[in-house]
Amino acid sequence: MITHNAYEKALISRHGKKVHDILKNADIAIAGLGGLGSNIAIFLARSGVGHLHIVDFDKVDITNLNRQQYDIDDIGKLKTIALATHIKHFNPFIKVTYDSIMVTERNAPKIFSNYPIVCEAFDKAENKAMLVNTLLTECSNTKIISASGMAGFESSNMIQTRKVNDRFYICGDTQSEISKNTALMAPRVALCAAHQANMVLRILTGNEEI
Repeated sequence: MITHNAYEKALISRHGKKVHDILKNADIAIAGLGGLGSNIAIFLARSGVGHLHIVDFDKVDITNLNRQQYDIDDIGKLKTIALATHIKHFNPFIKVTYDSIMVTERNAPKIFSNYPIVCEAFDKAENKAMLVNTLLTECSNTKIISASGMAGFESSNMIQTRKVNDRFYICGDTQSEISKNTALMAPRVALCAAHQANMVLRILTGNEEI
């Protein structure tokens, strides 16, 4: 049985104590637990972020398995519960809280206002815009890391992180969309999720300039 002390020592050996202490005291929220959000959560949990608040109303479907961090046994389960369980398998000492709810313009401020960084990980453009605009307007102390453009087989090098303003970052190529000829594939979706997770770590450690 691995102890909390042993787990922390292992992380410190990789990250250094200063960075580890910053990450373990961080509170990060993730809106949407599909291909982006489930990967973001896994990346941040493995990095040692102390508290993740994950939000999604959906259940795991067989069509999710090609790019999302779920397995066959999760089908039919709420994504919040399934993902929290997976995270606890490799980091039993992290705090994972969740809301199994659809995010709307009305409830978004209440859900996310206590989190200094929110990762937007929705599928639809209108939902992405709603969350970004609501948090920028209603939650003045919150920074948002959003995503746009990660479909298909285009070059990995097109996935980038851009700083829009002091509270808003966007990751992706900002142009590739889902179509009959362009599907969501695990590599590019995970690349974009990694950009979002890495931007979280950069903000937390004071290296947020692009």
